[in-house]
Amino acid sequence: MAWAACADPVRLATWHGDFSRKGPGLLLADLEKAPPDLGPILATGPDILLLTDVDYDAGLVALGKLRDLLADQGLRYPHLFALRPNTGMATGLDIDGDGYRGGPRDAQGFGWFAGQGGMALLSRYPVELGADHSALLWKDAPDSAIAADDPAHDVQRLSTSAHWALRVATPGGSLTLLTLAATPPVFDGPEDRNGRRNRDEVLLWTHVLEGKVGAVPDTPVALIGNLNLDPSRGNGLQEAARQVLEHARLQDPMPGVDTVTWDSTGPMRVSYVLPDRALSVTGRGVTPPSLDLGPHGLVWVDLTLP
Repeated sequence: MAWAACADPVRLATWHGDFSRKGPGLLLADLEKAPPDLGPILATGPDILLLTDVDYDAGLVALGKLRDLLADQGLRYPHLFALRPNTGMATGLDIDGDGYRGGPRDAQGFGWFAGQGGMALLSRYPVELGADHSALLWKDAPDSAIAADDPAHDVQRLSTSAHWALRVATPGGSLTLLTLAATPPVFDGPEDRNGRRNRDEVLLWTHVLEGKVGAVPDTPVALIGNLNLDPSRGNGLQEAARQVLEHARLQDPMPGVDTVTWDSTGPMRVSYVLPDRALSVTGRGVTPPSLDLGPHGLVWVDLTLP
């Protein structure tokens, strides 16, 4: 569907704010008891917001409470989307080799319980699932870097959280969001399992855009979420981030702009909004984090027709 020439800009945003807890139901309890500082969302006012560290529950009860808190301050999102992520999903295997099964590192994606630290979308506009690649096995990803002797070789899913293609019906036409929240490329040993998995998660949407996995989206796209990878700094196979940033279908509206500052590593770029080259960027920025929801800034981009 073509974008209407008279359409207003659409503001996309992603935030790796800390909306995750170490037990099911605890996020909802905290939201009801002591609502966090939602200043970055309120200050930015995105039309579409992807959260990449938010606990999932059946019925989206906690996400609904978050929506209500934002509505109480004048920011309304009539449309919510989330599916059960791979985080905390049991594999039945002892992946981390500690002699026990069922630990957070033995799951499809790190998690103390099923659904911890997943993804969720809040939108002013209707949203539907276009494709879900979250069940793709790591070994089946194009050019997979999984080791032949990986302890979960035949069952490990590629997605730590999820890879959803979400079709959003904006006033000017349909836009497909290519979402992800990749594993950190650290917290392992010399085998670099997390680094190699991060690489393959980061590259999956490029394979989709090139017709190697699933159907190529028939609308303008925006790759959005937490790659957990800087193109030039820190740990990780940085070439994967550079491949995404240089992809012929995508544009980088804020090269070199940091999105997080960690005490141990300093500033880095890990969260991204990368629009289709068919779209024009009219605004961009990183809204500073709130004090009680972690160190990540909220990344936003305004899009209109060329």
